[in-house]
Amino acid sequence: MTIKSLIRTIPDYPKKGIMFRDITTLIKDPLGLRLVIDQFTQRYLGPELACDVVVGIEARGFILGGALAYTLGKGFVPVRKKGKLPGEVVRQEYALEYGTDTVEIHRDAIEAGKRVLLIDDLLATGGTSLAAAALVEKLGAKVVEMAFIVDLPDLGGGRRLKEKGYAFHTLVEFEGE
Repeated sequence: MTIKSLIRTIPDYPKKGIMFRDITTLIKDPLGLRLVIDQFTQRYLGPELACDVVVGIEARGFILGGALAYTLGKGFVPVRKKGKLPGEVVRQEYALEYGTDTVEIHRDAIEAGKRVLLIDDLLATGGTSLAAAALVEKLGAKVVEMAFIVDLPDLGGGRRLKEKGYAFHTLVEFEGE
């Protein structure tokens, strides 16, 4: 069993021509979830990539980020869609295929100078990840690395992250599939 073998592909979702990579089949499997969290934990335990806090992007990044923060002995901070956080927030708008969206983080969520690991389930175009990184930086913190289970390299997210100077790590990729 591999991580990739536990990810379900749903053709034509949410629209025709899209091959949706569904990680719910991976994380519902106790061994699959353990494999993911163990691999991330081993990577981020060392001093080079050590972080002070784990930031997860709504919504699947909450599942992964919470578990990873626990195994690393760090705190967890959510990046949410607009209007979901109750306190004073910092916002970042980003482009979608058609239109824009906004993500937010609590203004007091991360102290300036802290090292942040940003995590989400999947890297596609990189828009949400870049917006989340901008939020972290608005608070004066530094993104050490971004982590994803899945990379879809054909959609260019990895290239966009590299162009902006961000390091990232993925566990599997689905290239042209």
